[in-house]
Amino acid sequence: MHLDFLYQALPMRVRFGAGALAALPDELDQLSFRRVLVLCSLEQRATGESVAEVLGERSVGVAADAVMHVPAEVAAAASDRAAELGADACVTVGGGSAIGLGKAIALQHGLPVVAVPTTYAGSEMTPVWGLTTDGRKETGRDQRVLPASVVYDPDLTLTLPVAMSVTSGINAMAHAVEALYAPDASPIISLMAEEGVRALAEALPQIVADPGSTGARSSALYGAWLCGATLGATTMSLHHKLCHALGGSLNLPHAPTHTVVLPYVLAFNLEAAPAAAAALDRALPGSGDPAHRLWELAGEMGAPRSLAELGMAESDIDRIAEEATSKSYGNPRPVTYDDVRALLRSAWSGSEPNSRT
Repeated sequence: MHLDFLYQALPMRVRFGAGALAALPDELDQLSFRRVLVLCSLEQRATGESVAEVLGERSVGVAADAVMHVPAEVAAAASDRAAELGADACVTVGGGSAIGLGKAIALQHGLPVVAVPTTYAGSEMTPVWGLTTDGRKETGRDQRVLPASVVYDPDLTLTLPVAMSVTSGINAMAHAVEALYAPDASPIISLMAEEGVRALAEALPQIVADPGSTGARSSALYGAWLCGATLGATTMSLHHKLCHALGGSLNLPHAPTHTVVLPYVLAFNLEAAPAAAAALDRALPGSGDPAHRLWELAGEMGAPRSLAELGMAESDIDRIAEEATSKSYGNPRPVTYDDVRALLRSAWSGSEPNSRT
């Protein structure tokens, strides 16, 4: 076997386990953080305040301002508040919206982030940031936004509604799927990606059947960790570019959008990515067609399967296709405007993905 690759591990601490939240003060002590601002969404305010109580005097307040796609004005206001309170770090509590807000503050003011995920988004494992300005989402990479520590406590995901658990988990799978055929993929990342997809594909139906299963919640969070780590180590391709355009321009819900789009992009890329197809066949046993299996799995778990369901108008297809092809990026199969337009039309209507086109 002849191998040739580059792999660079990201510098962060991970604490994982039921009840791990109780060790959050120890994590802050380890990192010498003394005044932290807790960030969360309005929906997660109660959890954010519970985390602030665990932190005691270390918490300088709770900012329940996080919203989808990190609008630039929200990030600026939260950054100003962190500076006014003299915070030396932020603790993000929630999913991608809260973590994204923390990253925006880290990018603007250099404040470190400690993440306490309550969903399966995986954003906590990446140095990728995103900001939406005037309806256009910009993303980038910067080591300053990578959380210094991540505390994974499966108990915090027990109250995550089943529908959100499903779409959040498939969103995490999307990270691993693209990592498998990324231009800078490596054997190490491919192992993590395959295992992450396998763990989530096994755990999510168990959560649907029994939302209170701590074992299933723990397995899903483990899978999300692995999937997020693969996104943090590779560059993004067509799937993420499309979802960023759909989210930033149309304000479609983040995780459900990834859930709908993933099978169609995978179907488009499969024949050009045989190693990724083989890995996904192993992670999704009995499929024979991983793209179709993901589409079936979403339907079996009651997840949305069309962009029309999420509020996208048919008239938006052309401009999203134009935005998603306005810049070049790595993808295993060449991407044209007509290709993306056809892909979006299928995803908009919810027709079965075709891996032979």
